[in-house]
Amino acid sequence: MPNDVRDLPASQNDGLYRFLGGSPLSVAFRLILLSILVGVVLATIGFDPWNILYSIQRLFQNIWDFGFDAINWAWRYFLLGAVVVIPIWLLSRLFGAPRGR
Repeated sequence: MPNDVRDLPASQNDGLYRFLGGSPLSVAFRLILLSILVGVVLATIGFDPWNILYSIQRLFQNIWDFGFDAINWAWRYFLLGAVVVIPIWLLSRLFGAPRGR
C-alpha cells in the first residue's frame, strides 16, 4: 500500500540478527552450550573408547578432582560436539529452515 509507513533505512545489524537468529553473542553462547552437550552425548554413546557408565563417572570425577583441568575436558567435548552442531546450524541458516517464534 502506498500509505504504509516503513522504518528506512534498516540498521546494518538487522540482516545479521535475522541470519543468526538473534544477537551474535547470545547465538554464540547457545552454540557453545549445545556443542558441549552434544559432545558429551556423543562421547557417552561410543565416540569415546570407554564404556558409557565409566565415561560419565570419569567426567564428574575429573570435574570434581581437577578443577581447572576440567576445562580441558569441556573443551574436548565442545570440539566434538561443534563438529556436528556448527555445520548443521550453518546449513539450516543458509537453506532457510523454518524458525519457531
